[in-house]
Amino acid sequence: MSDNKLDTVRPLGDRILIKKIEEKERMYGKIVIPKTANEIDLSWVAEVVAVGPGRITEKGVLLEPRVQKGWKIVIGKYMGTEVKIDNEKYYVVREDDILGVIEEE
Repeated sequence: MSDNKLDTVRPLGDRILIKKIEEKERMYGKIVIPKTANEIDLSWVAEVVAVGPGRITEKGVLLEPRVQKGWKIVIGKYMGTEVKIDNEKYYVVREDDILGVIEEE
C-alpha cells in the first residue's frame, strides 16, 4: 500500500480530482493584475491530481478524458465538490466544468 493517499484515489466516470493553486497575481498578455484587484474574478486555477476513465455515451462508447494528471486548468469559482484528503482540500469536478487548459511555454 502506498504512503500517499492520493495514489489510491481514482475518480469514476468523467470526474477529475483537482487541487486549487493559490495565485498572487494573474497575467493577461503583458498586463499583470494583482490578486487584490482581481477579487471579483469568477474562476480559479487548479492542478489535475487524478482523472477518471471517461464518460460512456448512450451507445456504449467510452469517451476518454481530454485532460491529464499534472495539467493546469481554469475552473469556475463555484464548480465541484470539496473533499479532504490528509487534511488538504481537493475538489471533484466533471470534465465539462473545466473552462480551459493552461498551456505553459
